[in-house]
Amino acid sequence: MASARDILQTLAQEYAIAWSSGDPAAVAGFYAQDGQISINRGEVLKGRASIIEMAAGFYAEFPDLEVRCDLMRRAGSHAIFIWTLEGHHAETKNHVVVGGWEEWELNSDYQVVSSLVWFDADDYQRQIEGR
Repeated sequence: MASARDILQTLAQEYAIAWSSGDPAAVAGFYAQDGQISINRGEVLKGRASIIEMAAGFYAEFPDLEVRCDLMRRAGSHAIFIWTLEGHHAETKNHVVVGGWEEWELNSDYQVVSSLVWFDADDYQRQIEGR
């Protein structure tokens, strides 16, 4: 039987692969039905349909989006998914590389109930604009 650590490591790898797949439903599938996400203290998006819409927005901006799992840590039902996002912006064609993390609350089935996402929005925008 796999340990919680092994399950979580697999979850992190598969989540990064889902983000890199271009399939918004694959990303949303990691969330509980009523799961929620907030990016940089922005609007709380609730439910898989909202998460699909959010992911689709990233794919529209970065058609070649790749997300890598840099590190994963767990404490009980709380986990940190540290990532790097990379891709070319659809409009400006600029290459963007941004690091960040997600703070997750997980249910007993290892589905994300809540995700708080953090990244440097100013650096992200600077790279998009090529400044």
